[in-house]
Amino acid sequence: MYWDVVEVKPEPDYCLFVRFADGSMGRVQLAPQELTGVLVPLRQASFFEQVFVDHGAVAWPGEIDLAPDAMYKKIVADKAPSSAL
Repeated sequence: MYWDVVEVKPEPDYCLFVRFADGSMGRVQLAPQELTGVLVPLRQASFFEQVFVDHGAVAWPGEIDLAPDAMYKKIVADKAPSSAL
């Protein structure tokens, strides 16, 4: 799919650089207060930095992953020019 992740790099302060199969790329900022439940381990910087691509999704050890379609929509929306009224 066009929203499959092909590259991911961890950045400081819970940020991820993500590149998708269609060439779209951008940054996804995660908020520590949203890292709850199965995502709690991501609060630890050394664990967060273990991010990798697994079958087109952003993933971490322990079968933790994020939905690539939601990240894609946010990145594409953030880059879309605003329409002037």
